Amino acid sequence: MKYFDFYFITDSRLSRNGVLEDVKSALRAGCKIIQYREKEKPVRKMIEEAQAIKELCSDKAIFLVNDNVDVALAVDSDGIHVGQEDIPLGLARKLLGKDKIIGVTVHNVPEALQAVNFTADYIALSPIFYSSTKKNAGIPCGVEMIRKVKEVVDLPIVAIGGIGKENVEQTLQSGADSIACISSILNSDDVYQKIMEFRGIIKRCENE
Repeated sequence: MKYFDFYFITDSRLSRNGVLEDVKSALRAGCKIIQYREKEKPVRKMIEEAQAIKELCSDKAIFLVNDNVDVALAVDSDGIHVGQEDIPLGLARKLLGKDKIIGVTVHNVPEALQAVNFTADYIALSPIFYSSTKKNAGIPCGVEMIRKVKEVVDLPIVAIGGIGKENVEQTLQSGADSIACISSILNSDDVYQKIMEFRGIIKRCENE
């Protein structure tokens, strides 16, 4: 999953430039996976926006929809990402089929093992550090949890929650295959430049 590199997630509530412009910047910066995360817009608007993002991603990046199976099915996305309180992973797999990518957010080892049992393609371990983006994200599990999950689960791990340039290196060294951060990217006027800064750190870590 090294090709995932930097895992980009949209959020219209934080965006300064608009979701589609953010996605364009992420693709220009070389992101290979885009997750459309929308919590407030009507379903019709989400479908329109998701379709536009899918066309932007085309053969450049994997396109996933957060939580909403209806939207994922409507635009035929590459897959979906679900949380612990969303549609059960097993049902999502039944609805989307075996060939779609399904990721799931986990917080500990038991949830990670359950994700394996329900044929998740990857897991997002959250929150690693304190996150201001998601108020109900829970108590940070720290980089030690990455090591614990890595010992028992043979799935790619995306680390998310409070990730900043100051802690990317220790996060990757602890076993994360990819990192995701939202607020520190989308709160910037220059999303492209911010992502490039993170990717620069990732590339340096890979070469060490």
